[in-house]
Amino acid sequence: MKKNKAAVTLLLTLALTGLLLFTAAVGWGTDGAGAAKDIKLGLDLAGGVSITYQAVGDEAPSAEDMADTIYKLQKRVEGYSTEAEVYQEGSDRINIEIPGVSDANSILTELGKPGSLEFQTMDGAVVLNGEDVADARAGSMTDSMNNREYVVELTLTNDGATKFAAATAANIGNKIAIVYDGEVISDPTVNEAIGGGQAQISGNFTYEEAEQLASTIRIGSLSLELQELRSNVVGAKLGQEAIATSLKAGAIGFGIVVLFMAAAYRVMGLAAGIALTSYVGLVLCLLNGFQMTLTLPGIAGIILSIGMAVDANVIIFARIREELATGKTVKSSMKIGFQKALSAIVDGNITTLIAALVLGIKGSGSVKGFAQTLALGIVVSMFTALVVTKLVLNAFYALGLQDVKWYGMVKERGQINFLGKKTVCFAVSLVIIAGGLILMGVNAGAGKGALAYSLEFQGGTSTTVEFKEDMSIERIDAEVIPVVADVVGDNDIQTQKVAGTNQVIIKTKELDLAGREALNAKLEETFGVDKGTITAENISGAISREVKNDAVISVIIATICMLLYIWVRFKDIRFATSAVAALLHDVLVVLAFYAAARVSVGNTFIACMLTIVGYSINATIVIFDRIRENLADMKRKDTLDNIVNGSITQTLTRSIYTSLTTFIMVAVLYVLGVASIKEFALPLMVGIVCGAYSSVCITGALWYLMKTKMVKTKKES
Repeated sequence: MKKNKAAVTLLLTLALTGLLLFTAAVGWGTDGAGAAKDIKLGLDLAGGVSITYQAVGDEAPSAEDMADTIYKLQKRVEGYSTEAEVYQEGSDRINIEIPGVSDANSILTELGKPGSLEFQTMDGAVVLNGEDVADARAGSMTDSMNNREYVVELTLTNDGATKFAAATAANIGNKIAIVYDGEVISDPTVNEAIGGGQAQISGNFTYEEAEQLASTIRIGSLSLELQELRSNVVGAKLGQEAIATSLKAGAIGFGIVVLFMAAAYRVMGLAAGIALTSYVGLVLCLLNGFQMTLTLPGIAGIILSIGMAVDANVIIFARIREELATGKTVKSSMKIGFQKALSAIVDGNITTLIAALVLGIKGSGSVKGFAQTLALGIVVSMFTALVVTKLVLNAFYALGLQDVKWYGMVKERGQINFLGKKTVCFAVSLVIIAGGLILMGVNAGAGKGALAYSLEFQGGTSTTVEFKEDMSIERIDAEVIPVVADVVGDNDIQTQKVAGTNQVIIKTKELDLAGREALNAKLEETFGVDKGTITAENISGAISREVKNDAVISVIIATICMLLYIWVRFKDIRFATSAVAALLHDVLVVLAFYAAARVSVGNTFIACMLTIVGYSINATIVIFDRIRENLADMKRKDTLDNIVNGSITQTLTRSIYTSLTTFIMVAVLYVLGVASIKEFALPLMVGIVCGAYSSVCITGALWYLMKTKMVKTKKES
């Protein structure tokens, strides 16, 4: 690259980075509001609309009908936001909270429509409705030409199967339209009479189209007829202070990371700082462009992707320094360094991206929101590391920064015998995991619960209080919450303001009649409220059983997909099983921490665990990539244990630096954040430390044991 071209490249990169930040922070509108201010925020950060429905009918609805309706409504409101919450209130009410919406009337009619799915023949007769469909899923089949075709697989109820068999027998060669809310969403032709309650809808679908149709059919009919009871605009659960401190912490943490990279890697670190800054601008603009809803779980996804962006740069720079140490020129070292780093970066990011895609497709609620921000961050981080960093670094070189001193060389490090310490490491891990499981059992036996489940998981009591004046979130946190906590004997309390009124919704653990009366009396005594106007209802957990099941199934599927990818890429299932074992190790260690520290297990618990899964697998891939490379270059005199120890030693700087920079980001969030932010950041820090430990001390040793044990067994047989 010539000097003039290098100068133009550098100036353009800096200008585009500045433009991205300007667009995100300030914007081009007359109000001066940038893209970042237009990002949709979740209920925890910005509030939204709260709507309460009541089941219509003289008899109380069954628990099964309530659960089914809640799940279907959850799926419906995800069209407005992946972070919407649906939960039961009392015996016959359902409460829906949708972030980023201020006009309840625009969604009331659609959400409450009962019986909106029908199967109709060509003469308009209704042969099935939504209650006759037990399930609908996207699937695939092979046609007569051996081509894969995506279909929608229907499972009907017993009554539905009988009706459908009669309808298809009478309409062979004709169409039976599927009508949702008065609109035909599919009109397949009947090829034959269909019995047995199983049917397939084909039509040259892509997988996404098949899944969309299946999803619409699944949620097409509510089990209960609902009527609106009340609707309110509610404030943020965390308040402006939480947003302000999170932004401040993010800026400080990011600044520290950039300075650290510049100090550790000199010119290369400066290039990484520019690339990381462009990453921030791109992510903020794309979050707004794709209309993603940002919540605490979403912030976790961004933190993880920032860590992976730093990691990609560290891997590249380590490779460049290794080449410089062999006597190669700076230019040659940069070229080879990027080439050798590519496989580890691509494998690590694709493995995590696979998990994000599965979680986004199969997950619900906060799981889907986390997956979306993580997937976006991964794609952007790969681009900035492999393209922006390379452009800037080449420009610096062409502008005259060609001396080795500007880049530094890897310091010679004696090989560390990690395998020699494997027994101790395994023992420590087993003790921690076993201790955590035992503690969970003891807590459960003592009636405290295996974990400290929050309101989102176990539900509680929602109390609406009319104060004498409009109280700020900060004042509620400082004055009201301590009073409530003292009465109910628990610190897991959520509050929300009702816009345009002096009302505050206070959510606590479930209170009996005596507990409610005690709370009402204390509020009247302390704040002068009229306890006659206080209303209270028991509520279910905002994270329903179905959402929990979706999360578990999503993680299982994602883990299997990651295992298969690693198996194919590394051509050795032992790499895959070792990686998954280390992943499970990290999750169990953090679970042990939750049990011991009694950290609240709520919405952020799922995000924290998913972050650790992504972080763990990425850290492991880097070491396995080096083992794979060294095995290919291995000389006959080298032993397998030397290969493993050498590979871990060679990647040790990367492991330390990546963990340190990610830890810094979360630690600053913990130090500056409000109480709810701290509950989120603390276990995340434990997970980062655990991920670094397992990647260095556990994964390589596990692979070595499986490799040597399986080889010996094969020889003996």
